[in-house]
Amino acid sequence: MKFTEAEIAYMASQTLGRLATVQRNGTLQNSPVGFTYNADLDTVDVTGHGMSGSQKYRNVGANGRVAFVVDDIASRQPWRIRCLEIRGTAEAVPPPDGAEADRRGVDGAVIRITPTRIISFGLTNSDDPFRDGANKRDV
Repeated sequence: MKFTEAEIAYMASQTLGRLATVQRNGTLQNSPVGFTYNADLDTVDVTGHGMSGSQKYRNVGANGRVAFVVDDIASRQPWRIRCLEIRGTAEAVPPPDGAEADRRGVDGAVIRITPTRIISFGLTNSDDPFRDGANKRDV
């Protein structure tokens, strides 16, 4: 397993992340996206409205390098932020044959992120996450 239990629990508690992809001309695109942790594959699966027709989906098809971030402010007093950054490769998984978009426009296409580097911060119940530092590792 590439992710720690704390990282998996954090992903389960959040509904929105930001996915950075590389466009054909080399510029970057950063998009807010919905996601889930895929326990069977130990990946992060990005889904959403019109995924198979989106620029981010085309970007991943042309260049599979991505960065994905989930973060929030757990407390303002005391100040406590939490963050999970995933760098890696992604695959543009097409919708199943014959699949049609549901009423929300979700067509079944997925951007599947396989991590190569994971950085997490503030996910423990420590009194001082700054003292604990970040958990950085190549996977």
